[in-house]
Amino acid sequence: MQETRHYSRAPITEAIIDLKVNFPRLFSIDTLEAIHPLISDHYPLKEELYRYSGSLIFQPGPTTKVDTNQQQTGFAFKSEDGLKIFQAALTGFTFSRLAPYETWEEFRDEAKRLWKIYSKICNPLNVTRAAIRYVNRLDLPGPSVDLKQYLRTVPEIAPNLSQGLSAFFMQLQIPQVDLDCMLIVNEGLISPPSPQFVSVLLDFDLYREQIWQNDDEEIWKILDVLRQRKNLAFEASITEKTREVIS
Repeated sequence: MQETRHYSRAPITEAIIDLKVNFPRLFSIDTLEAIHPLISDHYPLKEELYRYSGSLIFQPGPTTKVDTNQQQTGFAFKSEDGLKIFQAALTGFTFSRLAPYETWEEFRDEAKRLWKIYSKICNPLNVTRAAIRYVNRLDLPGPSVDLKQYLRTVPEIAPNLSQGLSAFFMQLQIPQVDLDCMLIVNEGLISPPSPQFVSVLLDFDLYREQIWQNDDEEIWKILDVLRQRKNLAFEASITEKTREVIS
């Protein structure tokens, strides 16, 4: 695989660190809200998070009843500029950084600081899943392109079909056996900023499912390793022509 490189026009639109946790059965969502006073100087904005569910109930006659409900699952705390988002939820901890992305070290260290607050206040029983995700947007010079010139994994159209492609989405799930983790690659065409470009989503999601109990340092070591593997996966997925675009 290629060595990792720094790009002056890095295409990252969002970077995410996510830790899934288990709580005691009677854990209260009010405990999650108690986090906000401790971080409100950097994350003054607070939004409630909800999970929505619904069902269709078929009954005699022409009508069908729709039964919907919502359940609060946590809070999203945002920086004033909206570029940093900390989600404290019943399912776990999520920290996101929107573009412009700076460095892994800065991103990781802020996530680690927030995690310490989250875990101290909420005292989860354990961590069950550690993940990083990097969503990239490649704006390629258009108005049409041969994707094979920019990407090393592309959809293959049967020779007897028309070769024009106006949209696609594909997902690859690639076990990383040496790291005991899974790499998910999402790739597809998305709306470009103007007709002069063709825009491609290139999304890398790496996670390890494991039970960690009171071993924060091991979790952050794993996240460092996943980030390194993400960089290698990105380099393996693009061509020199793409590197020219983002350098």
